Amino acid sequence: MSENGHVRPSWDEYFIGLMAEVGKRATCERGRSGSLIVKDKRILATGYVGSPPGLPHCDEIGHLMKQVIDEDGSARQHCVRTIHAEQNAICQAARYGIPLEGTTLYCKMEPCRTCAMLIISTGITKVIAQRRYHAAQETREMFKLAGLELVVVEDEMETYENQ
Repeated sequence: MSENGHVRPSWDEYFIGLMAEVGKRATCERGRSGSLIVKDKRILATGYVGSPPGLPHCDEIGHLMKQVIDEDGSARQHCVRTIHAEQNAICQAARYGIPLEGTTLYCKMEPCRTCAMLIISTGITKVIAQRRYHAAQETREMFKLAGLELVVVEDEMETYENQ
């Protein structure tokens, strides 16, 4: 703490705060989240939940909902109009030729299975998620097998409408 009472955030707190700010650009209220990819305390790429460039956004025309049936037979609704924040950050890095080997990805919740596969494939070595994700068991298993470190800051489940 400084003389004036200011508490300087840790690097992880700093990047999580920026990740939340990036998420404000998201265009689907079901998952307004952001993501940062960092190396050596420098931001290499950011991403937020949104449609691919040039395609309509949920905030403009509504969701594109698909039903997902889980192995236990329960049904959930999932919006498929948008790209996840993690996917968008990886795409931005690819678009601008930024290698991701040895980087850390910050995200709002544990990545989904598809995002986890992309994260592993790009060489990202650490993921710091703010919260848990209800369908992240496979992600945790894949990360463990791949030797990828997963840190969850708040041990609580991220929830959103029609989860």
